[in-house]
Amino acid sequence: MISVRETRHGASFSVRVQPRAKRDALVGEIGDALKLALRAPPLEGRANEACVAFLAELLGVARASVRVAAGATSRTKVIRVAGLAADAVRARLASALAER
Repeated sequence: MISVRETRHGASFSVRVQPRAKRDALVGEIGDALKLALRAPPLEGRANEACVAFLAELLGVARASVRVAAGATSRTKVIRVAGLAADAVRARLASALAER
């Protein structure tokens, strides 16, 4: 399972994004990061916006609660989720991984 850390601002975890995919999907795990396929191109922050929207829906939180904390121009990003404990994020991600 990916590493989800508790921070004073919420929970954080790493994702690896594959832009310009055929569909938005949770692909699996790669190392200690969650792997996402996103249709959006990596131009003008569109892949970051798609990543935030996809993860907000996946975790069942408002889009404003999810943000890219590090790696905005990289395929590997650190995501921060406000308002959820690390255990809750870990459980929701595990459930989503099990469903795929």
